[in-house]
Amino acid sequence: MAQTPGDTRQHPRSRKGPPSDGPALFAGWALELSGTLSILLGVVGVTRDTIFSSPDYTYDFNLTAWGSIHIVVGIGLVAAGLGVLLGQSWGRGAGVALAAVSLITQFMFLPYYPLWAISVMTLDLLALWTLTRFIAVDD
Repeated sequence: MAQTPGDTRQHPRSRKGPPSDGPALFAGWALELSGTLSILLGVVGVTRDTIFSSPDYTYDFNLTAWGSIHIVVGIGLVAAGLGVLLGQSWGRGAGVALAAVSLITQFMFLPYYPLWAISVMTLDLLALWTLTRFIAVDD
């Protein structure tokens, strides 16, 4: 069938509002979970900094400072995850940036609490991969 000059084509799924597809939901919830775990780690670091061992490490910060860093990054991750879940235009970019920052901070925290850091790093990597691979940017 030939196209006439009056025909218009609609872009698939060009809508505003909360996304209903799987990758956006997964990325949003991965950011939310990573942020929540970072906040919990930060609160423990601030209130009970003796719970973590303090090995001789190149990135030797005070554990209270590490806790504060994790709280700030965690709050950002929760906000970015909420933005992705609600379909906000800033959510994807903020999610990518904050997941990358979280990945770096968790890597630097690795000697203090390895299993926790590796778990959160895995969530950050999955969120990064999903946000950059599967979620399209609206034109």
